[in-house]
Amino acid sequence: AAFYTGSAAADTLLIEGISPDASAGQPARGASKADVRAQLGEPVSETGAVGQPPISSWEYDGFVVYFEYDFVLHSVAKR
Repeated sequence: AAFYTGSAAADTLLIEGISPDASAGQPARGASKADVRAQLGEPVSETGAVGQPPISSWEYDGFVVYFEYDFVLHSVAKR
């Protein structure tokens, strides 16, 4: 059996958490674009669909909503 006698080193990765309140008001996964518009109103900006399946996004104050076709894929808080 072989044993390694060298030293080991590691980096520490610090990840800032986002408070649970930051996700309040964001649409649920699977909600339709019509549901999001009814819940949140008009977005600050819209990015058209790209790729296959088509992914588009709507930007609101504090977060971005990503859609696959016409349904919410993810909502991501802005820093």
